[in-house]
Amino acid sequence: MLSFGTILVVDWLGLLWLLGKVEMHASGKLEAAAKPLIWGGLALLLISGALIDPDLTSLVTVVKLASVLILMLNGLSIAPAMHRLLALPPRTRFTELTRRLRLRLMFALTVSQICWWTAVLIGLLNSTLRRWAGA
Repeated sequence: MLSFGTILVVDWLGLLWLLGKVEMHASGKLEAAAKPLIWGGLALLLISGALIDPDLTSLVTVVKLASVLILMLNGLSIAPAMHRLLALPPRTRFTELTRRLRLRLMFALTVSQICWWTAVLIGLLNSTLRRWAGA
């Protein structure tokens, strides 16, 4: 949950930049500072998921595992674009970026949000169902 909350804040700042409310580097600086929380949380999500003896025959479990894998790949693949972005002047607006970079950022944001929400909601649903079954 720690990583999820961190991602929500980073993405929120990115949205505020897109709307022209904050400078571009605000989101990038937060993302750089929060990187250990994000990757640490993803690692814990992966480890804890493996330790709870997941039912790999369950479609829901496979979807969650796929979501976590896609999150990790998305995080690795966006790094070069983030480096290019942070090399630009702080007052650079979203509309001033190349079309390719804008599309890349929007795609990464969309994938991130879909996969985080999917993984978190499945995790909450599974833990709730396990509690009810054990009660």
